[in-house]
Amino acid sequence: MEEQDGDPSSEALVCCEGLTKRYGDFTALSDCTMTVARGEVFGLLGPNGAGKTTLIRTMLGYLHPSDGRCTIAGLDPVSDPVAVRRQVSYLPGDARLPRHMRGRGLLDFFAEMHPLGDRQRSFAVAEQLELDLSRRVAFMSTGMRQKLALAVVLGPRTPLLILDEPTANLDPTVRAAVLDLVMQERDAGRTVMFSSHVLSEIEQTCDRVAFLRRGHLAHELTMDELFQRHRVTAVCSDPDMQSIEIPGQLQEFVTDVSLEKRKVRINTAGDLAPVLGWLGSLPLRQVRIEPLGLQAIYQSVHLGEEILQLQPTRAQQDVALAEGVE
Repeated sequence: MEEQDGDPSSEALVCCEGLTKRYGDFTALSDCTMTVARGEVFGLLGPNGAGKTTLIRTMLGYLHPSDGRCTIAGLDPVSDPVAVRRQVSYLPGDARLPRHMRGRGLLDFFAEMHPLGDRQRSFAVAEQLELDLSRRVAFMSTGMRQKLALAVVLGPRTPLLILDEPTANLDPTVRAAVLDLVMQERDAGRTVMFSSHVLSEIEQTCDRVAFLRRGHLAHELTMDELFQRHRVTAVCSDPDMQSIEIPGQLQEFVTDVSLEKRKVRINTAGDLAPVLGWLGSLPLRQVRIEPLGLQAIYQSVHLGEEILQLQPTRAQQDVALAEGVE
């Protein structure tokens, strides 16, 4: 995949095109097309079995794709997996560390192993997480081992940092410290891919998020788009009203309206100001307006609830434009 001037992919560190992974008749990842821009925090969301780990391991060359391709910093993980891994620092969800080593020795070992290893940085992270490095890994708690793994991964100054459930097994105070570290990495110019089941962490740290469902990239949105989405709930004071029509000029701001047994639910996207006057003209009482939140989007994607009208992913929009489809 050659980068060309004016090509949006030239600003991307990660490019996946139709990435697919099959195991016999089972498709773990299907036609995944996406990009991750340099310097952004990109969130991956999905339940267990959605394809997140398969996507990451295929990107890194641990798995060979059945179809499609991927590049990281212009490098192909199929033809040159070692060169790709030099560009990446990866924390797997099931990280395992040598149990016989002490924390200090383990950080030294991994700093020397990676071409971009930074011993001083690893020790600084361990100190920030208040980790006792004198203990052997075998005698560390699950949370301490997670801190140690984070210190290992955050040390190398790689262009791409991939974190799979980095705050698992950590208490709330340490979780907050880890999220601060993620933001520090972004501010230092690194690209971060961040997978978590804790939606508030995604909202706090990510610039953009992608939802995987049964191996498919189901939806993408930016956090700016998310924070402009609201839900209006109210009670209709007119017992004879059967439906609520959306005025033509508000079609782009109102994504969904439902009226059932006098209970009203209205979902909006974008600026609320144009919608407020229309709401004031409706026979409503007990009106409540609240941010829609990532939880609602997640339910819409994965539980089949018609909470909002999902828009095509950025990659799908690019393909449609290339093919001349409106």
